[in-house]
Amino acid sequence: MRLDGELLLIGCGKMGGAMLEGWLAQGLPSGEVVIVEPNLEIGAALARRGMRHVAEAERIPTDLRPAVVLLAVKPQMMEAAAGSVARFAGPGTFFLSIAAGKTLGYFARHFGAEAAVVRAMPNTPAAVGRGISVAVANDEVTPAQRAVADSLLSAVGEVAWVEEEELLDPVTALSGGGPA
Repeated sequence: MRLDGELLLIGCGKMGGAMLEGWLAQGLPSGEVVIVEPNLEIGAALARRGMRHVAEAERIPTDLRPAVVLLAVKPQMMEAAAGSVARFAGPGTFFLSIAAGKTLGYFARHFGAEAAVVRAMPNTPAAVGRGISVAVANDEVTPAQRAVADSLLSAVGEVAWVEEEELLDPVTALSGGGPA
């Protein structure tokens, strides 16, 4: 797996960590990943594997220009996470969120209407590489960015795209609740 730049992963808990393992297994170089994770034990393990880790978003290197900012935090933590990475909104970067219930409109309010955003919901079997992710992209996402998002999500299973965001929530309820 190759990106045209670095990947900034905000949150490396169960789902973020599962996705990271899938990316590394598909060949994403560990040196191309910067991770914000407050759990210092997880951070130390990431650093031993060659990834750059910071415990707080305020410590993200100021010269970082990620190709992808992946938001893998709980919905109740999204406000702080979105505020800490809004500075990356602009050409060449897209946001990929796996937080339930945070709409494309929510991200437009935080990052601006011109920000490229993909909203996706992987289900729990993604933790073992057998999941299904349902995704929707806003109009700002380029075909190349959509292909990168598809590649990142497919590292933990199959990906289905919907054109209407309203379809994401019922599909998520069915595919997320069934395996649980």
